Amino acid sequence: MSIDDLPAARVLGLGHDVVDVQAFGEQLDMPGSTFMALFSVRERRQCAMRAQLKGDGEACHLAARWAGKEAVIKAWDEALGELPAPYDVESIPWSRIEILDDSRGRPHVVLSDGVERRLHESLGCGSGSGEDGRIAGQADIVWHLSLSHDGPIASAVALCCRNA
Repeated sequence: MSIDDLPAARVLGLGHDVVDVQAFGEQLDMPGSTFMALFSVRERRQCAMRAQLKGDGEACHLAARWAGKEAVIKAWDEALGELPAPYDVESIPWSRIEILDDSRGRPHVVLSDGVERRLHESLGCGSGSGEDGRIAGQADIVWHLSLSHDGPIASAVALCCRNA
């Protein structure tokens, strides 16, 4: 397969976020903080493994994933334009919007079935399940994600695209 064989995609939304790693780590360590619950078990496990491998703290890896989650929400919101948002700031299901590494260590967006369904419904890409159990229109939406952290800052950029 070459790049010419890939389907064309239209950018629906762009999101970017930056996080202060030290302040983020302090928030995680705050007594009684429930901030860690905003990450899935898989995200926490991958961050712990990455921190051990790189010999740095988990906070910088969690901060980058938090920036990724925020960037995804911002891209989704931009894609909606004037359409109503499916979540308000208090109801965003943070732990069901996962930022996970694939087998090559590249970050990608993994939405729970319910969040995936709301994404497609909110963007008018179909709803309900087909014969194969997949959400109708599921293949139409593609996420592109880049995470980075350097010194005191973690950053993420997310693109929400629709295959042509």
